[in-house]
Amino acid sequence: MSSPTGSKTKLPALTLAALGVVFGDIGTSPLYTIKEVFSVGTHPVPLTEANMYGILSLIVWALIMVVSVKYVAFIMRADNRGEGGIMALLALASHNAGSNLKKQHTIMLLGILGACMFYADGMITPAISVLSAVEGLELAAPILHPLILPITLVVLFVLFWAQSKGTALVGAFFGPIMLLWFGTLGFLGIQSIMQNPSILHALNPIYAVHFFTVSPWIAFVALGAVVLAVTGAEALYADMGHFGRFPIRLAWFGFVLPALILNYFGQGALILQHPESVKNPFYLLAPEWMLFPLIILATLAAVIASQAVITGAFSVSRQALQLGYLPRMHVEHTSESQEGQIYMPRVSWGLMAAVMGLVLTFKSSGNLAAAYGIAVTGDMVITTLLAGIVFHNLWGWSKLRTGLLVAMFLTVDVAFFSANVLKIPDGGWVPLAIGIVIFTLMLTWKTGRTIVYTRLKNEAMALDPFIEAIGAHPPTRVPGTALFMTPNPDGVPHAMLHNLKHNKVLHEKMVILTVKFLDYPHTSEEERVQLEVLPHEFYRVTVKYGFKDEPDLPRDLQLCTEKGLVLDEMDTSFFIGKEILIASGKSGMSFWRKKIFIGLFRSAETITNQFKLPPNRVIELGSQLKI
Repeated sequence: MSSPTGSKTKLPALTLAALGVVFGDIGTSPLYTIKEVFSVGTHPVPLTEANMYGILSLIVWALIMVVSVKYVAFIMRADNRGEGGIMALLALASHNAGSNLKKQHTIMLLGILGACMFYADGMITPAISVLSAVEGLELAAPILHPLILPITLVVLFVLFWAQSKGTALVGAFFGPIMLLWFGTLGFLGIQSIMQNPSILHALNPIYAVHFFTVSPWIAFVALGAVVLAVTGAEALYADMGHFGRFPIRLAWFGFVLPALILNYFGQGALILQHPESVKNPFYLLAPEWMLFPLIILATLAAVIASQAVITGAFSVSRQALQLGYLPRMHVEHTSESQEGQIYMPRVSWGLMAAVMGLVLTFKSSGNLAAAYGIAVTGDMVITTLLAGIVFHNLWGWSKLRTGLLVAMFLTVDVAFFSANVLKIPDGGWVPLAIGIVIFTLMLTWKTGRTIVYTRLKNEAMALDPFIEAIGAHPPTRVPGTALFMTPNPDGVPHAMLHNLKHNKVLHEKMVILTVKFLDYPHTSEEERVQLEVLPHEFYRVTVKYGFKDEPDLPRDLQLCTEKGLVLDEMDTSFFIGKEILIASGKSGMSFWRKKIFIGLFRSAETITNQFKLPPNRVIELGSQLKI
């Protein structure tokens, strides 16, 4: 445990780092939110003083209710051993499901759906953030308008290309740049507010209530754009494991929230004085001399916002992979000191293709805003539902207390989601389509793995009678250790039977090895390896990893030494069963989903690479399996 003095020393650095990583997405929302409400939206709000006061009041109270109350005050307390994010919340909510299969299935579906919404959001955020920043060129030099799309694509390509280099070097600049960004937001806002201080009356929630009372339909439709102000709120929870609760809360209340409110109110004051500025109120807040530096700063802030989303996609993908919702993929570590800094080539290039496709399809931030919102609000609804399960089942809250809080959050979440449903014909269908595709793939993989495991388990010979038979009729034993990897520790691995059948020998030491991924982030060295000594030099070893641990079997198997099993790496062979899957008409899953699962199964990263096995010590024995 660090001393209080040490904690105080680290706090400023952690707060600055959190400012750079956590708040990029929500920090770039002023680039397009007000513009989308009044100017370029699919359902623009008529520009009147009453409507402006109503919108600003809605924005400030959305920031308070969604971010400050829901995420900062409550959701961030639902940590899974310090980790946050939709997959961590899914694992946490699953803790108390027990043997209730229906409840387990419902929680699993919610979690997968939430992850899909996160991916959809992760594709739109880089596109809209970078595009809206570069669009400032049109104001600075209208002649540069044709270059907006090419510059956006180049910035995005460089961003994704740099992922494999690691974020450590660039990350050192994130905090100071975002500090400058939020400082600039506040400064520009104050300058404009000073010209029209009465705009601050909109801090009063009565203006939001009045807006809904006088123009209920316009106010409801406006929620579809107002929600853009709170996009990125889920990042506070997702990145909690990197920085801790307190630095994130300090950065939010001490700097980010005041800067955002000042800038939104500054834009409102500017538009009321100069209605023509509604075409791009953010950039028009700045004096002419400041325009080009502001465009550069905004582009850097947008890149940082995108980086945070991409890093989040890597983190969620790895957690989903460990928990069994995605096939094995290649994971590279880009930092020797930071275990969480990873790069996943398939995820990175897939995201890049999707982001660039969205930019080329929608062509402007205004058009993209129509697609933005559905994914974010869907994720918010699912987070509230899963958090409700945690509040009641894990924290022991009463049904009444849990119900009241969840109902309050859901009222806001469902209102935002419903307003965004109106955007579906204008582009909202895109994140839904993306979500449906990813949902189908993840659910198919999870279901397919269960079918394969069940089939292998049912066909496997029980281990104890097999060992008894070996004792009664011992085959030839050769020196060395044979280590057989299997998901079923109570059955005889297919690879062992094949080896005995074809080679007519067993090794001196026979180890049945099962790897389990648990629903919490990390395991300690003490709990990582379990060893059970069986008769006739057979051993059953279970290695446990958390969903954020880095699997390394040769390293972790050395922990068996202190438990009585010495494994000489140069005298140990790893036997792995390699199943060739064949789709059949049997029940369990529709035929077309089985074909998808087989495709995913074939494309999965090898077990050798996933567990860092020495390739020259691995023997694969194949078998056909109908599913």
